[in-house]
Amino acid sequence: MRAPPAPPLSIRPYQLSDWPRLCEIHDRARIDELRLSADVAAFRSLPRTAHTEGLFRDRLDVGELDGVVQGFVAYRRNSLNWLYVHPDCYRRGVGRALLRHAIAFSGPVFSTQALLGNEPALELYRSEGFVEVERRAGRLAESDEFPAMGVILERRR
Repeated sequence: MRAPPAPPLSIRPYQLSDWPRLCEIHDRARIDELRLSADVAAFRSLPRTAHTEGLFRDRLDVGELDGVVQGFVAYRRNSLNWLYVHPDCYRRGVGRALLRHAIAFSGPVFSTQALLGNEPALELYRSEGFVEVERRAGRLAESDEFPAMGVILERRR
């Protein structure tokens, strides 16, 4: 038996009252991301990284299902900088809807990056027309002792 379709995602601008939920979403999903790609020991909480990694620098929107924030996306015209979904909502269309929302506001070239090994994210980006343009070895932000490989992707109109 197939699961019923998810209710439509409502996307709106971030509000200060969303902060605790964003922290929960990021912190749970980031551990999953690091488990697939680098090392969970590299985990740093959203309160520790939000400002230094530019979460509030550009547009920040949240996605709600039944009035509960289940994901968020931060982007500017030429780049997608953050996309996180609560683990309870993986594979329910939340990430795809947030990504498409950001794409709708993008310019002719829209780029993002994901950590090598984070196949769910890479598959999502590829399925929405992003192509890999580069791989870059480096260190995780706020966790310099952890090497990582970034996959740079672009989507062109």
